[in-house]
Amino acid sequence: MYRRTLMLAGVSLTAAGLADRRADAQAALDPQNTLYMELKSGRVVIEMFPDLAPKTVAQIKTLTRQGFYDNTPFHRVIEGFMAQGGDPTGTGTGGSKLPDLPAEFTTKRHFLRGTCGMARTADPNSGNSQFFIMFAPAPSLDGKYTIWGQVVRGMEYVDQIKRGTGANGMVTGDPDRIVHMRVMADVK
Repeated sequence: MYRRTLMLAGVSLTAAGLADRRADAQAALDPQNTLYMELKSGRVVIEMFPDLAPKTVAQIKTLTRQGFYDNTPFHRVIEGFMAQGGDPTGTGTGGSKLPDLPAEFTTKRHFLRGTCGMARTADPNSGNSQFFIMFAPAPSLDGKYTIWGQVVRGMEYVDQIKRGTGANGMVTGDPDRIVHMRVMADVK
């Protein structure tokens, strides 16, 4: 019987072994600080970092529990860079009724593939509800935007989000949307 084996840093892992490791990693996630973001293509699991960005994580959890993110579009999506959502207007200018957040920049983590950052205006203290998920590393963002989470499962679904056009990556027509977002602890 043929078995596929993946070699990582000299360690051999079968497909079943990889699945077991993913399940173990998911089981170790803190349900109070993990999001389930449902997209039309599948579930994205995001580990949040309250130790790095406590105010940002608290606001995202509050908005999630209010259903704020449900059916919001990914209004700005740039191939090879990031997908931005969290604006109910879909224009890139909307936000929640909650107050803007102070910057919670860090040098402990970097903007890598799957990193979740808080969108803002030129004012570093203007993050509110909009966020972005990185398609690729972007060291130029390090220390300039708040990192609040990391996709730990389902990045292949983020990769399928409809891309925008032009230099600003605005999505015209019918953008892909967050079906709903939930805090893992609230999911029965």
